[in-house]
Amino acid sequence: MSFTETIAGDLKNSMRARDALRTSTLRMLTAALNNARIAAGKPLSEGDALAVVGKEVKQRRDSIEQFQQGGRQDLADKELAELAILEAYLPQQLGRDEVVAEVRAVIAQVGAAGPTDKGKVMGPLMEKLRGRADGRLVNEVVTELLSG
Repeated sequence: MSFTETIAGDLKNSMRARDALRTSTLRMLTAALNNARIAAGKPLSEGDALAVVGKEVKQRRDSIEQFQQGGRQDLADKELAELAILEAYLPQQLGRDEVVAEVRAVIAQVGAAGPTDKGKVMGPLMEKLRGRADGRLVNEVVTELLSG
């Protein structure tokens, strides 16, 4: 069963269970996946679909931060609940040590020597780690390893 079929099945189940929050979150995710498919002009690969989920997760985290700074805990709580639902569809996230090992492997593979080679490393690395690691963490580790 494909990723989008899994989402569709879970949406049907949440509608049957009358779980309003889960239903609205999965409808939003379905719309985001459809928009990405239309923009790509072809069916989404599993990696592309995970990237869409990752983007939605990132939006929720940013919204939570903004709502908490603005003193709107009620809205932050709703975003937190949506975030928990969305994160269930992402694969297990890599820890810092695992990211460091992947970065070192790609640096050796492309022959990067310093900070000017960051672009050569980031492209293949993000393709490899898409959906499995936070982009900020990957960027931080690459910068650290290429500088030191």
